[in-house]
Amino acid sequence: MKRSRNEVRPAGARESSRRPSKDSEPSQEAVAAVSAALGRPPQGRFDVVVSHPGGAPRVIRNSPFLDDGTPMPTLYWLVCPSDCRAVSRLESEGGVKAAEAAVDAAELAEAHSAYATERDACIPVDYEGPLPSGGVGGTRRGVKCLHAHYAWHLAGGDDPVGAWVAERLESERLESEAKNDTRRAAGR
Repeated sequence: MKRSRNEVRPAGARESSRRPSKDSEPSQEAVAAVSAALGRPPQGRFDVVVSHPGGAPRVIRNSPFLDDGTPMPTLYWLVCPSDCRAVSRLESEGGVKAAEAAVDAAELAEAHSAYATERDACIPVDYEGPLPSGGVGGTRRGVKCLHAHYAWHLAGGDDPVGAWVAERLESERLESEAKNDTRRAAGR
């Protein structure tokens, strides 16, 4: 599928200096850190867009294509192992359905559209071949993956599901700290 050179990008499309470029490579340090976080080498170009205070990568922004040319619908990828475990726990407790029920459907549809627009703005207009599709996590509607929504939220995206995840994780953190404080006060 060829995109026309005269095609107008949808409203809200952003040009980003942070977008992975076919002309730039991530640093060896970034590749090593992301490989360690993922437990495997990354399969495409990326930029680290959110890091922990100590410098460990938390979220990467992927190129819309893997190195072998396969379309990559997930622009923002959560790579921090502790974040991934926390979000996986939410998902295992029914978080996907709960998040979908909790957020406004129109806001979620808007988020999918904005995400796709941002990703698609990284694709050259003369590109010929299969294109990534869908919005957050590659889906066009609803919620598929809390990790992808949370990653985009952490990177500054206006994602109601990512915000929902952040609120739940903060609530869990505060509850855990309160339990630890109670144990310490009791001398345990």
